[in-house]
Amino acid sequence: MRRTPGRHGCSSHLQSRYSPDLRNLGSRHHRDLLCLVFGIGYYFSRKERTSEEYFLAGRNIGWFAIGASLFVSNISTEHFIGLAGSGATSGLAVGHFEWLACLMLLLLGWVFVPFYLRSNVFTMPEFLERRFNRNCATYLASISVIAYIFTKISVHLYAAAIVLERVVGWSPLTAAVILVVATGIYTIAGGLAAVIYTDLVQTLILLAGAIALTIIGLDKVGGFADCAPPSPPIIST
Repeated sequence: MRRTPGRHGCSSHLQSRYSPDLRNLGSRHHRDLLCLVFGIGYYFSRKERTSEEYFLAGRNIGWFAIGASLFVSNISTEHFIGLAGSGATSGLAVGHFEWLACLMLLLLGWVFVPFYLRSNVFTMPEFLERRFNRNCATYLASISVIAYIFTKISVHLYAAAIVLERVVGWSPLTAAVILVVATGIYTIAGGLAAVIYTDLVQTLILLAGAIALTIIGLDKVGGFADCAPPSPPIIST
């Protein structure tokens, strides 16, 4: 009976497939990306800004940059690693959640966001404070931060660490620390404008990588029809 390689065996097999040249190429690309990110943060940090320009980007960001920032805030490494792995294991049904998320985002943009803008609020805790009291705002902000750390940030860092470990050769802890420090530096230095334009760059990179990965993957498996197992024959009675 054929044995399926375990996790460690599969990991060592994957690591052995990456040559030093590929890792050097990945290191150069990641170094260039970090320089670009820090350059964006440095550019906006040198500008004289009011609190509105720092926290709200002066309210003069174009629709494409805002949409790209929203896109990359929801689509990240957990989709490329986690969702892709779930799809390979259980099929395309796992993607139905993303279709539902699209509908919810459209509902948010068309129904709820105009109401929030008329109320002149910018965060949900601020809305709850105006609608109820300060305790409700503090409760929602605390729960949101705790949940985001344990359900979003931790997953993002772990998935990104897996990629950087395979491509660049960094340890997961090193990759997580570098990502957290780099994100904190350009966010604190540049404000919301730096975050939005950095997200715009990441959106272009994610879309280009996703399109290339889809084309290459479908070519390797023989087309879209070969992604799904054949249906069992119908037994007539």
